[in-house]
Amino acid sequence: MNVIDIFSGCGGLSYGFELAGFDIILGIDNDEAALQSFNHNHLGSRTLLGDITKVTETDIREIIGNVEVDVIVGGPPCQGMSLSGPRQFHDPRNQLYLSFIQKVKEFRPKVFVIENVPGLLGLFKGQIKDSILEEFEILGYDVKFEKLLASDYGVPQNRNRVFFVGFKKELNVDFTFPQPVTFFEHEKVTAHDAISDLPVLSDPLDLGHEEQDYISEPLNEYQSFMRNKSSKVYNHVATNHSEQTRNVISLVPEGGNYKNLPEELRSTRKFNVAWTRYHSEKPTPTIDTGHRHHFHYKENRVPTVRENARFQSFPDDFIFLGNKTQQYRQVGNAVPPLLAYEIAKQILVTLKDR
Repeated sequence: MNVIDIFSGCGGLSYGFELAGFDIILGIDNDEAALQSFNHNHLGSRTLLGDITKVTETDIREIIGNVEVDVIVGGPPCQGMSLSGPRQFHDPRNQLYLSFIQKVKEFRPKVFVIENVPGLLGLFKGQIKDSILEEFEILGYDVKFEKLLASDYGVPQNRNRVFFVGFKKELNVDFTFPQPVTFFEHEKVTAHDAISDLPVLSDPLDLGHEEQDYISEPLNEYQSFMRNKSSKVYNHVATNHSEQTRNVISLVPEGGNYKNLPEELRSTRKFNVAWTRYHSEKPTPTIDTGHRHHFHYKENRVPTVRENARFQSFPDDFIFLGNKTQQYRQVGNAVPPLLAYEIAKQILVTLKDR
């Protein structure tokens, strides 16, 4: 089935669908570097660079032709959302969501999937969520939503996200969200499980290289899965921290944060995730987009792009393009592919007899 990915970024959500056997025909985003990564890793698919609020059905048809669009997926940002004024949900500040809904209206896919932060459910006392459900009800879709925790689906990261999945009412199906799965040896894949076969990069004078060798054979099933199509390590270059920063990081114990620092250093970054060192025997917290607040469970540095990609469940043959800042943003903003894969499989099961 053919999939269009809106707000695609580098394509984590659609990559999960690709793993499940879907055909990704188009990624749409306004981030050029992210679309370069999308193109590089979704062979045979196309991209459209632009502001989704200005992208028309004709623009899309010029690229994909008259093929049927079976699925539309995406994670519209909810920054700036509003329910002020008489127009309520149709406030201009909700244009990104409204543009997603408009594309569903134009292409009438069998299924759509929206991903967002869990806070969306409570925004304006749930009115945004209710408005989304109402808009798709008018378009003739049965919609279900649920919060899912990525570490329940083989991803070494405690990332909470809400997913809305809608099916055309005429299909008369009953979708249920995937149950938690045990992919690998443990119930939860830990940070150490995820990256312990990668070069350690402990020497501040040797930050690594764009292409490197693994330091061991795969040490567990997760690493075998990540390395299935890759013989080298890419996107694994450490950040060049100052000696002062490395010294501060060294004071944070495994699993600790700014509260573990001496009093005079705490105020340098005083918020919940500041100076957080990952715990080797647990999944990581939600990874950031490169703000330098999270640190390796052992080394005195932030994780590399590849380490973050492992925490997100991107396989090692998924290469990120652009500069390092852009790469970090692409990885941090993505939907974990293994979580997307489970949702995609459940959609296939639901549509099996249709």
